[in-house]
Amino acid sequence: MAEWELTNKLGQYLDRHLVFPLLEFLSTNHIYNEDELLQVKLGLLNNTNMVDFAIDVWQQLNPDQIPPDQFMENRIKVVKQLKELESVTRPILELLTNEAISQEIAKARDVRQLLDYLQKNHGFNPDMIDSLLEFAKFQYECGNYSGAAQYLSSHRMLISPNDKNYLSNLWGKLACEILMQRWEAALEDFNRLKEFIDSYPFFANQLHLLQQRTWLIHWSLFIFFNHSQGRDMLIDMFLEKKVNYPKQQTNNPYLNAVQTMCPHILRYLTTSVITHRKRREHMKELVKVIQQESYTYRDPITEFVECLCVNFDFDGAQKKLRECVEVFDHDFFLVALKDDFIENARLFVFEIFCQIHECISIGMLAEKLNMTPEEAEKWIANLIRQARLDAKIDSKLGHVVMGTQAVSPYQQLIEKTKAMGIRCQVLTMNLEKKLHSVQERGWDLS
Repeated sequence: MAEWELTNKLGQYLDRHLVFPLLEFLSTNHIYNEDELLQVKLGLLNNTNMVDFAIDVWQQLNPDQIPPDQFMENRIKVVKQLKELESVTRPILELLTNEAISQEIAKARDVRQLLDYLQKNHGFNPDMIDSLLEFAKFQYECGNYSGAAQYLSSHRMLISPNDKNYLSNLWGKLACEILMQRWEAALEDFNRLKEFIDSYPFFANQLHLLQQRTWLIHWSLFIFFNHSQGRDMLIDMFLEKKVNYPKQQTNNPYLNAVQTMCPHILRYLTTSVITHRKRREHMKELVKVIQQESYTYRDPITEFVECLCVNFDFDGAQKKLRECVEVFDHDFFLVALKDDFIENARLFVFEIFCQIHECISIGMLAEKLNMTPEEAEKWIANLIRQARLDAKIDSKLGHVVMGTQAVSPYQQLIEKTKAMGIRCQVLTMNLEKKLHSVQERGWDLS
């Protein structure tokens, strides 16, 4: 199953601290050698201030040896630097936590006004702002994510979006909230960062902008697969048509980023659409993207959709569905959705099958759904009982007879004229533009 395991690809776009939960998950799945995973974890820890954690990992790798002196030397350096940064940032933290000053901060109309007030009345030095960010980064590298989030919030109050460190602040605060598993706060920070990336004009370099969006896509997986509305938001991010991007882009820039940089994200998008019956209207667009990227990325989940929606290969879909179970068991973000996916995937197979046949043998259907005839009959009966299926079961013949609902002439008329209003609006706008252009040139239309 290492063939479908994505930690190596995902880790390229994640902060090292966000990789640790993925490594912990892999160690419980026994896909890779445990010593190799510990070695990777130790390599990541060597570039952080979590010295005690690094010592524990080293001792797991070398249970009969004494840790090198280098670990203790690093620990002494970290403690010394911590005390120095605490002494430098203490005055500004005392200022920001003062009740009277907090009221003035709430009244301030902008950052410039706030800084002027602090400089004139409290001896504030602008150099303290960079020290506060440095201390937040240091706390983050020590694994004190709560403290880092607090300092980053204070730092953000003192800088404007034009500040060179504003983007770093947004990324750091998002990482802290994810690592503390505070999903509502993380979603708020995610939306703030996304809006900044999409609207801020300094991203003149399109490659830089593409990289920022690619990183944001990967970090968002933690939120989308833990927040109650996460899968809805994931679908909206990639498949909803947007009109508020710079230069009125007609294509969704985040879907473009997936197709350009990280097609493996299609696994998560496909899972979200299949497990969300109310969002199946996006399946057609999703299938189109899966086909376009099939030469760069394929896995059992995307191939399952191809088998059903492109090839109508029900036997192939059954085989891929069995492989999907293995993929879910070894995916950090999807493992909790395995049962939900299997249930909805079977229903999806059944829906497609019913579009082709009016009368279906329960035995044949059970074979397509990888179930016993008794399980299949019980499953179909539950669908009918829950009003999710218009059908009848003929137990004597072992058949499912699909109901037919004729579309009324009124509904047909509504469907055919649904887009007429939008088309008329577009034609009117085009005529107005042409008329305005003619008038600017001074042409006489009379």
